[in-house]
This record gives sequence, C-alpha cells and structure tokens, in this order.
Amino acid sequence: MHQSRTTTGGYVVLPFDASTSGRRLGRRLVQLYAGLVLYGASSALLVEAGLGLEPWNVLHQGLSELTGLSMGVVLTIVGASVLLLWIPLRQRPGLGTVSNVLVIGVAMDAALAVLPDVRPLVLRTFLLLAGIVLNGVATGLYIAANLGPGPRDGLMTGLHRRTGRSIRLIRTAVEVAVVATGFALGGTVGVGTVLYALSIGPLAQFFLRVFAVPPAPGRSTVVAAGQPEQAILPR
Repeated sequence: MHQSRTTTGGYVVLPFDASTSGRRLGRRLVQLYAGLVLYGASSALLVEAGLGLEPWNVLHQGLSELTGLSMGVVLTIVGASVLLLWIPLRQRPGLGTVSNVLVIGVAMDAALAVLPDVRPLVLRTFLLLAGIVLNGVATGLYIAANLGPGPRDGLMTGLHRRTGRSIRLIRTAVEVAVVATGFALGGTVGVGTVLYALSIGPLAQFFLRVFAVPPAPGRSTVVAAGQPEQAILPR
C-alpha cells in the first residue's frame, strides 16, 4: 500500500503502521548489543597489538596500571563516572547509553582473556589494522541502532549545548587531556593512536550507512533527515 509522507524543515513525517515496529526494534537491539560486544573485542585487539590505543583507552590502560584493576573494569567505572556528569548537563541516557557502560568492558575483558600473546611485529600490525576496522564496524552498528549515545559522546553534546563551543573543539580538548593523562599513567600511545584518529571517522561513517535502520513504512514520528546530533563520530 502506498505510504504518504510530508516534509518540513529538513524532517520527514511518516504515517503510523505498527506492523513492522516489532521487527525494527528487534533489529535495533541486535545491532546495539552486537556493536557493543564487537567494540569491546576490537579494543582488546588494539591492546594486544601494543602499537597505540584509541584516546579513551589510553586513559583506561593507564588507570588499570595504576590500580591493578582490569581494563574492562576501569572502562566500566570511567563510563559510569562520565554518565554522572550528564546530570548537571541535563542529558538523558537511553538504553544504549546504559548498555554501553555495562557491556563494552565485559566484552573487552573476555576478549583479552582468550587472545594469545603476540610478539612478531607483522602479527601485531595485523591485529592493529583488524582492531581499527572492527571498531568502525562496531561503531556503525551501535550508533545506527539509535538507542542512545555512549556516555562519552553524550558528554560532548552536553558540553556543546552548555558552552556553545563547537563539538570538534570540545572533543579535541577532552581527548587531548584524556590521552595526556593516560600516557602519564602508563597508557600506550603510538602509531596506532594516530592511525585510529585518522581512519575511524571515515570507517564509522561508511558503516553507519551500511547498518542504517530504515524507518518503518507507517510509523507516526518525525525523523531527522540528517545524522542524529548524538551520533558523534571520532575525527
């Protein structure tokens, strides 16, 4: 049956039809949790490569060295702490936000427990490249599910709204501080950190398109024509 739609101000208004809503929600949930598990696994690959971590994991590794806690536990604690900063910023978490805090750290520790110790540089380089690509896949999966941003991304949007500064400027300032602190505590910064920063944005953008969930043919809602503000991709 033909579905009518109207557009206004860059938004698409779709009529309601509940027949596919359950399937769409199921797909979004699968994407969310598959993406979060893969994100933790990809981060473990970067740790095992030992050639440089993504910015926040530099901090997580440094804190892990300082406290003796596993990186996954530290990641969970830091994520929960960042989530508390949402309160004064008046950010609202979603299912994806809470799941981000709980799932990624567990998946990361599980992957680290089974990955072998790799020493040859060729194999470590392979792990690095595989980790970055898998991280792009994971990012596209869980952001496209559109069930709530991660705590760190929500922090960026909240600071953007409160300060009026650009998201790029805020993200750069926060991540430079995170990397510097993590490096001072013993986190690994290297060629992998630079390669991740240069490639994860294009990779995540590509996989966002691949895993985009099409709107329900008859859902009565207003769907943004552009990318959600909460989906802040790494540069």
